[in-house]
Amino acid sequence: MAKNQCFSIRNADSELVKREIKTTLEKRTVHRQSMRVWQLIVYFVVFWKVIFFASIDAQEFSDLGTDRDAFTPSTFTIMPGQSLIEGSYVFIDNRTTPPTNSYPELLCRCGATDRFEWRFGVSYVENAGGYLVTNAEGSEGRGDGTVAYESNVLFGFKAITTEQSGWIPQSCVIVEGFTPTSGDLFGTAPVPTVAVGWKLANEWRLDTAIRYVYAEGSEGWFNKWSPSIVLRLPVTERWEVHGEFFSTTTDGLPHEKTSSFLSPGTHFILAKNLELGIRVGWGITNDAAHFFSDAGFGYRF
Repeated sequence: MAKNQCFSIRNADSELVKREIKTTLEKRTVHRQSMRVWQLIVYFVVFWKVIFFASIDAQEFSDLGTDRDAFTPSTFTIMPGQSLIEGSYVFIDNRTTPPTNSYPELLCRCGATDRFEWRFGVSYVENAGGYLVTNAEGSEGRGDGTVAYESNVLFGFKAITTEQSGWIPQSCVIVEGFTPTSGDLFGTAPVPTVAVGWKLANEWRLDTAIRYVYAEGSEGWFNKWSPSIVLRLPVTERWEVHGEFFSTTTDGLPHEKTSSFLSPGTHFILAKNLELGIRVGWGITNDAAHFFSDAGFGYRF
């Protein structure tokens, strides 16, 4: 009789624990959803205020050609003697792991010639797992639910390979190395990218790219392939919107992953040498994060 009572008490305790876990998970889901909604609202309000209150004059504004305006990089380099600083804050709502926060994702591009630039950068990320939505690179994170903290530096170059002439596209090659300065892993990841693009009617631009990463994971080195395509549409002389698809597929892991996203975005040239941009995206495969947001800037000097 006593054994039965003890067994019943254990079952009751087990059911209580299960209900508490379920309630906690539901609260976390609601919190994540509310955070997403509030982020979108704040981004929209801030961006609309910038557009509405920015002074309009007759001065011509040239696009800065920022690379972190979208996952697909620009096909243009910085003019010799000029530099462009880019930075952003990225939030990723991962499906099965804690959210990812990455900042400042600083990238300094220094023009060397009409077709060549040097690139240097630094970033810090909380929970790198699912870190697949920007041009930066990080580790795959941990699979045990704990949060990994890491930082890295990047170095490399970008070179224009062809200029648009008829159906011949504007194209470039980017070669970078990402070296961790803190975190679980310390191997330098080489990251080459090839991007091509065409200027279409009405000043539209169609750009596409393929990015390769030789990445280090907890079980060794593996390959990552990231194709992308973006259509950029200027609304005014200073305001541009875009729609983009990009995906990352692994090769060499025990369980391969494909993370694909649909992502709209926009940027506004606030001053002659200052650009503000916002992009968001939703995962369309089971391996992809639910949602991400990316707010950043570009400053040319």
